[in-house]
Amino acid sequence: MKELRTEIDIDASAEHVWAALTDFAAFPEWNPFIRRIEGTLAVGSRLEVSLGASGTKPMTFRPTVLRVDPNRELRWLGRVGLPRIFDGEHIFEIEPRGPNRVRFVQRERFRGLFVPLLAKSLDRDARRGFEEMNRALLARLTGRPTATAKA
Repeated sequence: MKELRTEIDIDASAEHVWAALTDFAAFPEWNPFIRRIEGTLAVGSRLEVSLGASGTKPMTFRPTVLRVDPNRELRWLGRVGLPRIFDGEHIFEIEPRGPNRVRFVQRERFRGLFVPLLAKSLDRDARRGFEEMNRALLARLTGRPTATAKA
């Protein structure tokens, strides 16, 4: 197993962060990593997601939604091929830090036979994509164009 984790502090309420995170129709306007999501946000539903860090060709996959906890957590499981070939459990967490401040955590747990073969590109490209999205979310919610995302 391999896990990537990034986080960023945002001066906004958990409700505002959740609203931006789940407004899939607006993703093409602001999200440089997850460029498009279509589908119903409900446990057990399948989404169609197109993602890729800057400078990479986006890939499209159909993950299954595992958890929807409004203002707290969104989680899905995506697979390439059969189970245990290359599985990615993507997790978005919103951790309150005050009345109008949260820590936004984006992480993914990768499992499967191909993970060791893809570890370097995950560290390079997927991590960069997470950080790009985190900074773009911060900018969307606060108007601040840049910030440092912690890995």
